[in-house]
Amino acid sequence: MKKSILQTLGPGLLFAGAAIGVSHLVQSTKAGAEFGAGLIWALVLAHLCKYPFFKFGPKYSAATGETLLEGYHKLGKGVLLAFFIMSFATMFTIQAAVTIVTASLAVEVFGLTSDVTMWSLIILTISIFILIIGRYKLLDNLMKYIILTLTLSTIAAVVVAFTKASDGLNVTQIIPSGTIEITFLIAFLGWMPAPLDVSVWHSIWSIEKDKTTLFKTEVNDAVFDFNIGYLGTLFVGICFVLLGALVMYGSGEIFSDKGVVFANQLIQLYTKNLGSFSAIFIAVAAFTTMFSTTITALDASPRAMDISSRLLFHKDWKKGYWFWIIFLGIGTLVILAYFSENMGSMVKIATIISFLTTPLYAILNYKLITSKHVPEEHRPNKIMRWGSIVSIVILIAFSIWFIYSLS
Repeated sequence: MKKSILQTLGPGLLFAGAAIGVSHLVQSTKAGAEFGAGLIWALVLAHLCKYPFFKFGPKYSAATGETLLEGYHKLGKGVLLAFFIMSFATMFTIQAAVTIVTASLAVEVFGLTSDVTMWSLIILTISIFILIIGRYKLLDNLMKYIILTLTLSTIAAVVVAFTKASDGLNVTQIIPSGTIEITFLIAFLGWMPAPLDVSVWHSIWSIEKDKTTLFKTEVNDAVFDFNIGYLGTLFVGICFVLLGALVMYGSGEIFSDKGVVFANQLIQLYTKNLGSFSAIFIAVAAFTTMFSTTITALDASPRAMDISSRLLFHKDWKKGYWFWIIFLGIGTLVILAYFSENMGSMVKIATIISFLTTPLYAILNYKLITSKHVPEEHRPNKIMRWGSIVSIVILIAFSIWFIYSLS
């Protein structure tokens, strides 16, 4: 029995839910506010360069019935160990970065308390409870409504911003120069549309989707689902850049590094265009978007760590997933207790680390999808192979450029 199109969609939308968060609400809007439409080239280039390696995740899972982590293990225990170490070193900062933005928005939406650490605790607790109750199926169903709500509200805001813009939009593209501008560019690219290790998450969700629906996803269906989510992240990213450019560029206003202040500025960015009547709707849409990123990250990182540790240490611990969730939650709260007042720096650190590890994940995914572990008919064709190699070179070149700019 073949899946319908609606049944096929799922992991790709979870990918979009994980991606459309800090990279879009924070980084893309800042890019528009500080550079106008001048960094759209970078946004498009990031999507093009990362596209093959993100696609290889769900494609590998559909072709082999395994996650990328089993594939890394087949490439060598050292490869999987490297992933385990990198993930352990970055997952707390990444979770903290998305959680603090969500908590800052919660302050604006719900009030009650302005303590973002307290809100972070509440959000993480609710997220864990949802995962206990609904697991993958609830995430899958919830994401369709979240992505639709955010996309429609963002389109509406951009359309109205265009109608109210008196000076038009300068589309001249800009090449950043100087350490500060280049650092922002690398941070912008780091999570645009998402850290490349999210390809591992995507492969895990693909397997979970098949377990939940009892359908085996075909390779073409998996790629179609991925393409829908990926194109969605590109479109929404451009919308946020345009929104920042139309409303804030040249105004003299800059976004604050403090989470609560930034959240207020972000909501005002929307309501300035749609009208004050829309404040609650926009605030809820923005919060829901960030909440989806928080919960997808909280679900995926522990899954990846659980699978990795099982493969590395040959022990099948039934409570491993829950151990990693609790461990991640505690570690996140510890980081937030010390850095909650400087959201901007936390996001910048997380995104730069993600960008600098991107070439490694790209090489691993390319090596795996072209290996003997994938049926020959599902390996990339020559065009995709050459495109992947060019993309890897570009990603390495940007990393070298960034490191050189710091010297």
